[in-house]
Amino acid sequence: MKRLLITGCGDIARRVIPLLGRRFRIYALIRNEAQREELRALGVMPIIGDLDSRKQMSRIAGLADVVLHLAPPPNAGTCDTRTRHLLAALSRGRLPGQLIYISTSGVYGDCAGARVDETRRLNPQSARAQRRVNAESQIRAWARRNGVRAGILRVPGIYAEDRLPLQRLRAGTPAIVAEEDSYTNHVHAEDLARIIVAALRHGLPNRVYHASDDGEMKMGDYFDAVADAHHLPRPGRISRAEAQRVLPESLLSFLNESRRLGNGRMKKELKVRLNFQSVADLIQFV
Repeated sequence: MKRLLITGCGDIARRVIPLLGRRFRIYALIRNEAQREELRALGVMPIIGDLDSRKQMSRIAGLADVVLHLAPPPNAGTCDTRTRHLLAALSRGRLPGQLIYISTSGVYGDCAGARVDETRRLNPQSARAQRRVNAESQIRAWARRNGVRAGILRVPGIYAEDRLPLQRLRAGTPAIVAEEDSYTNHVHAEDLARIIVAALRHGLPNRVYHASDDGEMKMGDYFDAVADAHHLPRPGRISRAEAQRVLPESLLSFLNESRRLGNGRMKKELKVRLNFQSVADLIQFV
């Protein structure tokens, strides 16, 4: 049985694990020992190690046939040192045959609402997105150099029953007026897990895919729909200029970018059929 290593064992990893348990012996790199028993209960072998420490990565050298790299970059700098440490460790032993990296659609920056496919020029406008671009570049160069089949999934906002912006709505954080609002993109967490499995099975070497649903909603409309479904007040609307003054930078980095992701390559090459074609497919049952 082939061995699969997961870095970044959060919600999405836990959704992927049951889909792969019969095909792989699964290992998970974790730095929090409190996760150990939970992962063992899922049939996963935990390995204690910190991607921020290159020295601790030696124990994964030569371990895996396949790697799912779900760990986010560090919180500072323009280089993803965690990815650099991971690739260095993987290079010291028998190389994996395949690596899938979970990136972000934020690598495109603001596209003024345009429809975007995977050939769009990258234009990261936040330090976080710059680190994602750096990670993608590292992985693609390493994969070409070593003959590893790498795949990159650019992921937009993830939603699920327990991943809706209810706290934001209850706090009364305003949205942007409709005529100035940005398009946003989403994918259901369960569909994302299935897309990852499909990329393992069908992904082409060094290929990028948008892991996105079919929805084309503006941000404020998304908040309104979730508010209505949960019987909460809709957020007030303010101008974009006012938003720059009153909203935190962490939120503005999303509100200031507008694009509509095309997912045709994902559907055609990865043979994905979405269970949730848009956020509306979820919230109609709330």
